[in-house]
Amino acid sequence: MEHKIIDTQEVVIRFTGDSGDGMQLTGTLFADASALYGNEISTFPDYPAEIRAPQGTVSGVSGFQVHIGATEVKTPGDYCDVLVAMNPAALKANAKWAKPGASIIIDTDSFDEKGIEKAGFTTNDPIAEMKLEDYHILAAPITSLTKESLKDSGLDNKAIIRSKNMFVLGMCYFMFNRPLHFTEEYLEKKFAKKPNLIAPNKKVLNDGYNYAHNIHAIPNTYRIEPAKQEPGVYRNINGNQATAWGLLAASEKSGRPLFCGSYPITPATVILEELAIHKSLGAKTVQCEDEISGICTAIGAAYAGNMAVTTTSGPGLSLKSEALGLAMITELPLVIVDVQRSGPSTGIPTKTEQTDLNQALYGRNGECPIMVMAARTPSHCFHSAFYAAKYAMEHMMPVILLTEGFIGNGSEPWKIPSMHDYPAINPPIIDKCEGKFKPFERDLEKYARSWALPGTPGLEHRVGGLEKNPAGAVSSDPLVHEQMVAARAEKVARVANYIPDLEIIGNQSGDVLLVGWGGTYGHLYTATKQLLADGANVGFAHFDYINPLPKNTAEVFAKFKKIIVCELNSGQFVDYLRAKHPEFKFAQLNKVQGQPFIVQEIVEAVKAL
Repeated sequence: MEHKIIDTQEVVIRFTGDSGDGMQLTGTLFADASALYGNEISTFPDYPAEIRAPQGTVSGVSGFQVHIGATEVKTPGDYCDVLVAMNPAALKANAKWAKPGASIIIDTDSFDEKGIEKAGFTTNDPIAEMKLEDYHILAAPITSLTKESLKDSGLDNKAIIRSKNMFVLGMCYFMFNRPLHFTEEYLEKKFAKKPNLIAPNKKVLNDGYNYAHNIHAIPNTYRIEPAKQEPGVYRNINGNQATAWGLLAASEKSGRPLFCGSYPITPATVILEELAIHKSLGAKTVQCEDEISGICTAIGAAYAGNMAVTTTSGPGLSLKSEALGLAMITELPLVIVDVQRSGPSTGIPTKTEQTDLNQALYGRNGECPIMVMAARTPSHCFHSAFYAAKYAMEHMMPVILLTEGFIGNGSEPWKIPSMHDYPAINPPIIDKCEGKFKPFERDLEKYARSWALPGTPGLEHRVGGLEKNPAGAVSSDPLVHEQMVAARAEKVARVANYIPDLEIIGNQSGDVLLVGWGGTYGHLYTATKQLLADGANVGFAHFDYINPLPKNTAEVFAKFKKIIVCELNSGQFVDYLRAKHPEFKFAQLNKVQGQPFIVQEIVEAVKAL
């Protein structure tokens, strides 16, 4: 059979297997190699909520989807061209995500009677039972081939079996003409302190590549050329890492040392871990005993003059609510990063949603407005974190930055910016004053108070949760309280003078405006492009700033006959928009499944209006 190399613009690969099969690493390495090769990429890690589900069961299946392209890629893809299923449970859980006629790679060694039974199949033929006969099934004894590859490596049997993910990665590299040297360099760095593992991993990677080359089951391979990108230095980055780096950049620009007080929680822990690596940049991190102490240490650090941060997810944000009120009434700069996850209470910790918006907007006692921002993509987390810190320090207030598990764990290429392109951050630090210092006296433009650092002579003052007058004295005077409530709300409202206007992607006026916020950006952007290609008269507006809204929001809405708000909750943002702009009617598309949108869902909802 003649071998053909077929040029294609994009491909989606989904790696799935048991939690111990290394599919997250396999997908990450494939994504990294593609990014370094020059492709556009978007990834979606999808792993189980259970810490260690029973091996071989559907509940224990871990997945990692990679979308690579020679042109613009904004989502991890709705369905995959290639599905890797390392056991029957992985096939059962993920066959629904394979395109009709897709290639499915299976490890036949795991498709024994025991494995098939544990996965919940009722017959001994999963392919027939799931009606996958029309798919291109690449059945290979991957475990056995890995054992044969490493029989003389000196590794124990457990370590050898654990290397089967490298074998299947080699097969995929052949199918898509990926270079091996990026992964080989990774292995050299990864096992620098265990050099006996370098050669075996390289060997099994190459043996998987050669096996795929030699068998006749893969008649055609595919080539995705590098994308045309702006000149610059690129790297693959996930949202949590980008958030950490954005905060570090803001610390440098402001001249204020970074302090992060946090409690580990899925899926936000990586931000704390990443910040802890960079002590050389002046970052101080404290892993606290609970969420409340995490935010309280950050508030104390802000009082002492630090750029203060606390990171969490939905359950932790609820625990921080009282202290958020303290940060707001003391008017101290603080960034609260909430990497949203699925469900109330513990919910489904490893799945994504946008269900913390109401909590971010309203989840505190008293009149307690707080600025709320949202990041749209993994790389945009850098930009969002930087500006969250800038607004917090320059306006002397807490700022909530909402990201999501989807973009926090997902990755994409990021052009490393020059910090000359980012503005200076100028905290209103005061070192002297004429007359008696009034800590809650405000500038007339931002309504921000001054930041007097402890120990500054003549600027001694008290802060705390009790209401105070502008002079800093505790006051229960009704008119003073009303004055201070109004002033704190006005300070948040005036941030609208400093944030960018809302932009429209696609047609600048027309029949339908798609509206989104946060991590739905890529799917809405792709749906908009598809609708425009189909001849629809649509535009797309995405909100990075939620409280306050951009000043031109009503102007944008007025340009379209219909507006549909799409979000991964039951309608929190659309209800907020109805309250803020009752003069407009809003349709809505909602999904609460712990999964991102599928582009076709959005397209069909718009066409149905």
